[in-house]
Amino acid sequence: MKILLLYPYPPEPDGISLQGYYLSKGLKENGANVVSCERKNSLEKDWQYESFKPDITIGVGFWGDTPDLILDPLKHGIQPVPWLNADGWIANYQDILNSLPLITVPSNWVKSTYIRDGIKGDNIRILHIGYDPDIFYPLPEDDLKILKIRELLGIRKDEIMILTAGGDATSKGAQEMLQALSKIDQEFPKWKYVLKIMVSYSSRNHGKEERKLIHDLNLDKNKIVYLEGKYSPEFIAQLIRACDIYAAPSRLESFGMLQLEAQACGKPVISINVGGPKDTIIHNETGFLVDVASEIKLTQEWVYQRMGFDKKHLIKFSEPKTFAYRANIEQLTNYTRMLLSDKSIREKIGRAAAEHVRKNFNYRLIAEKMLKLINSCV
Repeated sequence: MKILLLYPYPPEPDGISLQGYYLSKGLKENGANVVSCERKNSLEKDWQYESFKPDITIGVGFWGDTPDLILDPLKHGIQPVPWLNADGWIANYQDILNSLPLITVPSNWVKSTYIRDGIKGDNIRILHIGYDPDIFYPLPEDDLKILKIRELLGIRKDEIMILTAGGDATSKGAQEMLQALSKIDQEFPKWKYVLKIMVSYSSRNHGKEERKLIHDLNLDKNKIVYLEGKYSPEFIAQLIRACDIYAAPSRLESFGMLQLEAQACGKPVISINVGGPKDTIIHNETGFLVDVASEIKLTQEWVYQRMGFDKKHLIKFSEPKTFAYRANIEQLTNYTRMLLSDKSIREKIGRAAAEHVRKNFNYRLIAEKMLKLINSCV
């Protein structure tokens, strides 16, 4: 079987790129004949259709990428198998998605979102995203590389480092974490909160909210460290190893790649009991899943031509749709307090987390499952 794998290629250090890259690597190591290609329609993509002559395409993206991942292969007589994330709703392409023999999604929450918005569901299979155990694994806390990162970040030996990483910090739950930290700041004064973000409009806009919140909560701004820019997976692994607690009670999370990688590095993770983290974190064993305190529901939303519509217009929902979540601050405070106060708990949960992820989310295992799904469903 020849597989043309469509994703943002050549890969960059972002979630969608790495999702495709690890699948490509795993498929090859499982003996598949696979070629990677940029998912956007282009001369290179047409050339791969004609020269490589794939039997199927696997496309990584979300429902809005249907023209590139599904319609284009079908136009060339090739069976597409999409591996789709979700951004809160599915506004279009229900008919074409329902016609496919197989859709793969990275979490049960994504599947439920597609079903809620008109996909029948009997053609949807859960396929979690894999990670690379040769990059993400535990190291002793006194490793010189870890100590150097902490030094560069201004983390003293007696301080506990909490880390949140993402495109922007607020979407990963940083504002909720700041509220939790404000409640225990006097009780546990020796902490630093590192927020690793990308340079973007979203991070700048939310950054203003975060800084205002830091001021309003009377937190010492010197205890919150911002780290901007693109970093390799290898450096992200070292950054995670440098922390004591990984916190990401995300407002919307299809899967949660960084929560998975943090567990792989032997770190206790605090997240939220909805979305992708429910599939990867075992509550009270490999981390903590905080309950949802509230949901952000919309009664209408704009659609655009880039979503496959003729023109921009407003769609009104017969029932409000949930587009984001907020974590329970009281629970977030309690779990953070527990981890700050007891190193033995951090170490115990970290060991269990690393073992759990190693057994269940290796990229080779995920690729093997993809091949089995294709062979049985397509």
